[in-house]
Amino acid sequence: MIKYIDLHVHTTASDGTYSSKELIEYASEKHLSAVAITDHDCITGIKEAKKYGQIYDVEVISGIEFSTRYKNTEIHILGLYIDENSDIFLNGLDDIVNTRDERNYEIIKKLNKHGLDISMDDVINTADSCIYTRAHIAKALFQKGYVSSMREAFTKYIGNDCSCYVPREKVTPQLAIKLILECGGIPVLAHPTLYNMDLRQLDVLINELSQIGLMGIEGLYSLYTKSEEKYLKDFANKYNLIITGGSDFHGSNKPDIDLGVGRGNLKIPYEILEIIKSRKNKY
Repeated sequence: MIKYIDLHVHTTASDGTYSSKELIEYASEKHLSAVAITDHDCITGIKEAKKYGQIYDVEVISGIEFSTRYKNTEIHILGLYIDENSDIFLNGLDDIVNTRDERNYEIIKKLNKHGLDISMDDVINTADSCIYTRAHIAKALFQKGYVSSMREAFTKYIGNDCSCYVPREKVTPQLAIKLILECGGIPVLAHPTLYNMDLRQLDVLINELSQIGLMGIEGLYSLYTKSEEKYLKDFANKYNLIITGGSDFHGSNKPDIDLGVGRGNLKIPYEILEIIKSRKNKY
């Protein structure tokens, strides 16, 4: 029997709608053998997930997803098998979280200038997480009636290149990769096809990051076409990178993406995780 996994999932610790307990229960229902908890700039959901992973016989990988800035593009770096107890990692994470908080306040200031009466308290009241993302700002805008959906909040106000968007200039892919490596983790370039880069630009990015320690590329993902999977596999071979895979599950915040299967046809075999473990053991 083939075992399946999902190495890119989010909980209520960041911008997902399933608690760690609910997520592991759901993973068990879907017969997943392993999941990686990869909340945005946050690790507080990992401990509880591991506890319930033991109960439900679901292997839980400690992970994280960093939002970084590369030139004029937001790039996401996944960390798999991080040591969430490392002092070096925790101190670096605190610095990164501070830049997120600063960015949120700047976004809110811009929204206020556009006549939208929204405060940080409104954002905090949208969830019980320790990290507040643009998804929480979008939810606050929706709850206050300024938009008809969270999607509209992104397309109209806070999405990339929109009038109230604010980049996180201080957090670079290099910083995220360095921090992941320092705590024994595997740095992975998340969903490369979402960055609006042509193949030449993507090649330059992957080349640069591989030279500073990038070890993997998310080659299986909910939104990829077969041709995209192929050229990402080619990049992985070219730069000796591990292929990883994940749905980017957020619960009802991304209702068209389901755990383990994405939009219905995503299948990530356990052997991918075995390759990742082998690479980690070698380095």
